[in-house]
Parts: sequence; C-alpha cells; structure tokens
Amino acid sequence: MPWLGNVPAHWESKATKYLVTCNDDVLTEDVDPATEIVYVEIADVEEGQGIKATTDMLFKDAPSRARRQVKHGDIIVSTVRTYLKAIAPVENPPDNLVVSTGFAVLRPHGVSQGFAKYAFAESGFINTVIARSNGVSYPAINATDLVRIPIPVPPIVEQQSIALYLDRETARIDALIAEKGRLIDTLREYRHATISEVVIQGLVNTSPKKSSGVPWLGDVPTHWSIEKLKFFVRFVGGGTPSKANEEYWKGDIPWVSPKDMKQPRIDDTEDKISEAALGSSACSMIEPGAILVVVRSGILQHTIPIAINDVPVAVNQDMKALLPDEKVQSRFLAYQMLGCQRELRDEWVKQGATVESIEQQRMADSRFAIPPLEEQEVIASYLDRETGRIDKLIEHVQDEIKLLQELRAATISDAVTGKIKVL
Repeated sequence: MPWLGNVPAHWESKATKYLVTCNDDVLTEDVDPATEIVYVEIADVEEGQGIKATTDMLFKDAPSRARRQVKHGDIIVSTVRTYLKAIAPVENPPDNLVVSTGFAVLRPHGVSQGFAKYAFAESGFINTVIARSNGVSYPAINATDLVRIPIPVPPIVEQQSIALYLDRETARIDALIAEKGRLIDTLREYRHATISEVVIQGLVNTSPKKSSGVPWLGDVPTHWSIEKLKFFVRFVGGGTPSKANEEYWKGDIPWVSPKDMKQPRIDDTEDKISEAALGSSACSMIEPGAILVVVRSGILQHTIPIAINDVPVAVNQDMKALLPDEKVQSRFLAYQMLGCQRELRDEWVKQGATVESIEQQRMADSRFAIPPLEEQEVIASYLDRETGRIDKLIEHVQDEIKLLQELRAATISDAVTGKIKVL
C-alpha cells in the first residue's frame, strides 16, 4: 500500500472484505407503505463530522434509493460522489434508520468496531476510494472494488487502545471546533444586528423619529421617505439557454444561478454563456451595480441570498435582478434587504409552494425606508468598513477551524497507521 508506507512489523494489512460484511440488510418492496423510516442521504453526512441530518418519512414517500438498513457499529461509506468524503460511523441509531443505496454499509467482524470507524475515516483510505472511482462529474466506486482496498490491522489489544486514544483526542478537538463554531455564529449575529440597526435607525440615533407605518420597520428618522420597492427599482428576470446547443455555453458572459450566490459580490460564476445565448432565451445583459436576489430555491426556507454584481451578467429563471433608479444607491438597498431579510422573507415567500419561491408582486409592494442619497452613501460606506472587519474575524476563526480539522485527520491517520504508539 504505497499510501500507507511502513507500519509496525507485528501488524498485518488485509483487504476490507476479510474484515467486514457489506450491505447485509436491505428493505424489500413488500414493506408496509405506512412504515415510518428515518432516512439518511449523501448530503446528510459531512466529512469528519458524521451524520449531521436525517429526514423522517413514510416508506411510501421515500425515494427508491432509501433501502439500506443499518445497526450500531456499522460504517457507511459513500460509493457515489466520493469526492464528498461522506463516511460515518453509525452509533446508537433508531431501529428504523435507513440509508441511501449510494452508501456501502460495512459491518465489522474481523476487526473491532472502535478501530474500524477510524480506519475507514483515515485519509489514505479515503483518498484511495476517490482514486479508484470512475467518472468525472459523478465519480463512483462499486462495493466490490471498495472492499478490495486494504487497511492496516494491529493486534486486537492495540486496536482497542487506539480506539480509546482517538475517542479521547477527537472529542477534545471536536469540542474546540464546536466552540469556534459558536463564536462564528455570534459574530454573524452581531454582523446582522449591526446592519439591521443602521439601515433602519441611521447613524445618528438621536435624530427625530416618525412611525414608518410598517410593523417590522418601526420608527425611522423623520427626513426619510417610505416608498414601495416598485417605485424605485426595475425588475429583470432571466432564463436558461438550451442545453442542447453547446455553443450557447462556450461564451464568457457570467450566468448567475442560486449556486453562485454565496458571496456578497459577484464577479464570476460556475457557468458562462455566449452572446448568441442572450438572443435565444429570456436572458438579458445586466450591467454592474444591480441587486441580485434568489427568488426560487429551497434555501428560501432559511434566508434570502442577496448580492451585487461587479461585472455584466445574465441570470437564470430562479433569480431576479433589481435595478435601482437615481434615488437609491445599490449598496444601501442591498444592506437594507440584508438587515431586514428575516422580516422580508416572511413577507415575500409564497406559502404552500412545492419549492419555496418569492412572489414578485409581494416584493414589489413591500415598503422601504429611504434616506437622502448622500446619507445612503455614508451608511453604505460605514457598513462596508464594519462588515469587512467582522468578516475578517470570521475568516480568521474559519482558518482556525480548518487547522483543527487537519489536526484531527492527522491524529487519526498517525494512530491507525502506527506512526505513533498509544499503548
């Protein structure tokens, strides 16, 4: 095993198939449709963190891939989209836990369960799974090839000692990661509160106030106007050029979809389209400075992604571009939407839709507090500085979390490959 290097002389290395059984228990089609199951799919498992989410559902409503039954001590290993590194131990599951057929369910019998959960999470094993996967956009490995991959096997006493050592060390590191995660949550909440206060109250809290007439806005400075969104912005939608015409997708025009809306400023996108695509679809060129809003996506259950484009772009049908007139500064309006987005989400999002969506009429009729243009610029510049400072703090903490995750992975690797002695 080139990736493993040297191991202690008294250790063995064995193919996984000699140490586990694979995919032992599967639900059949004759299961009562009213049976309740707790389902885990690939996206519910995060590298190094295990199973992070589950979905309760009836068998009749479950996807056809919801078939693999699991028990305590099993290890689930993703055999599709293996680059996601979705590998997790199953610990004290409910009796009706079912995982996707996109997982191989490994049940240890020739190795201790405690050691196995770390051996199959070791970076060398994971990278070997990825290397032996086939396919580019959807890499996968079949279970037969998966269980041919060898792992190091120390004597049982050492397995148990390694498992106890790693239980202790990973718990310590995980506690530090969780603490850093809570700090990020606090910083994000502080960022939101900073924006929310200034875009409603202004920078001078002692200025006279008046009722806005909007419950969630409350009182605003007396010299600010209250106007419906449709009276100072123009709405531009988008579309998707035909996928059948490859020439439409060989251009250099950024084409924004919800997956690109992860940053407050957009200057590049995953997909790009050509000039010819603009004339053949609902897409149109949107000049820099527009406010881009996701209007149809499951993410609207939690938040409304908002960004400003720094370069000319087109958008898909799940997006809207808001083009402010000369009375409103884009950065200020974007900040006001961000600061009030919890309230706006309740006001804008259509109830009962199959996929969460924003009704343009609801958006257009919502009222905003608009200060004079000069004051908008002062507020936007202030928030640029303050949010930039907070964002740097968040980035610093995220870097610390990344280092801790690397330490966790290295600790597991060193222990299960015999690089450190834990007895």
